[in-house]
Amino acid sequence: MIKRWHRIIFALVISFTMLTCIDPYTPKLKAFESRLVVDALLTDEITSSYVRLTRTTLFPDEDPKMVSGAAVTITDDMGTTALLEERTPGDYRTDSVTFRAEAGRTYTLAIETTDGKKYESSPCLMRPVADIDSLYYGVDQFFSEQTGAFREGISFYIDTKGEESGSYYRWSYEEWWKFSVPDPAIFRYFNDSTIVPLQTINRTCYAHTSSAVINIENTVSGHTGDFIMKPVLFVASNESDRLLIQYCLVVKQMSLSAEEYEFWHLMTEINEAGGDIFDKQPFQVFSNIRNLTDPDEQVIGYFQVSGVKQKRIYVSLREAAALNLPLYNYECDRQEKGEIDYPSTSPGEGFTFNEIYAGFLNSGYAFVAPIYDNDNMLFRLIFVRPDCADCTRRGSLLRPWFWVDLD
Repeated sequence: MIKRWHRIIFALVISFTMLTCIDPYTPKLKAFESRLVVDALLTDEITSSYVRLTRTTLFPDEDPKMVSGAAVTITDDMGTTALLEERTPGDYRTDSVTFRAEAGRTYTLAIETTDGKKYESSPCLMRPVADIDSLYYGVDQFFSEQTGAFREGISFYIDTKGEESGSYYRWSYEEWWKFSVPDPAIFRYFNDSTIVPLQTINRTCYAHTSSAVINIENTVSGHTGDFIMKPVLFVASNESDRLLIQYCLVVKQMSLSAEEYEFWHLMTEINEAGGDIFDKQPFQVFSNIRNLTDPDEQVIGYFQVSGVKQKRIYVSLREAAALNLPLYNYECDRQEKGEIDYPSTSPGEGFTFNEIYAGFLNSGYAFVAPIYDNDNMLFRLIFVRPDCADCTRRGSLLRPWFWVDLD
């Protein structure tokens, strides 16, 4: 997600130095200037709000430079100030116990970096947001231009009713799913005479992802304010292991100001811009954060202030199977190999177990377990692709705090 932001930012920075022209010309590029990037979200949820500070890099594929050691505060219109704690480099959080934002109040973000520069946002009003009346799903399919075939799965929808016109919305989601790898590693190989059982078998984990798309709408241009069967997410049933045990989706509905809606709208246009010269060219997106000590410095990002309502839904394997959808199959490429499979035609030409083990690991496989013959002699070694042997490569052994097993 952070790298995706920095690809967009790279396009923005380059756009500051170039003009659109049909005739060939040689642009005069200014020297690269590293700019402060602010990704900040304040909500009325009972959780920590965040401010993430980074700086732009010269190349889009570079890791972002985290801005550490800054003094970050949020002040409301009653003069109450919350000092954010830096949990990890560049990631600042409010204390969810001592500070919680409220709809109807106005908030201002202030940042002072270690080099003495001071930044401040415009005062931002937190607007209330309507409840999500329902979150549900149904069988759906989409045509894939890449494969030329339909993708089958389920689409999730929300209903929101009774909100007056003149409002702005953004939706985001988070996914969690429980999954088990089909061939977990149960032994550790040291050499052909020392193969010991693992104390922890990483069989079942919980995966988590967040939305990376910009999903916004408004009720300004004659919209009634109701959103009925609004699509939020499509999950292809046979493209991942999301639906193999149990899946959970949390959808958040957030209020926006007209200015923040315009910010996200422009970000959407940048994402959709192509690389052809006749396509829409990248352009500067305004920020509601300014440098108090150097008004000419352009800050990238936005201080988002949103009322939030959310809804959660689970989908069990039993429910997914009842929809008669194709389900995911792991591609493990299981290999069972031993010295017997590599016979020598002359002395010294065969492969030993140690060489077989090293060869498969160097080829990207994971060791699972040994196979012994009837005389308890080492016969073969079992290898699979790593994602089939260790669930922690894609998830966590820790159960989410809210998780409830349905079956």
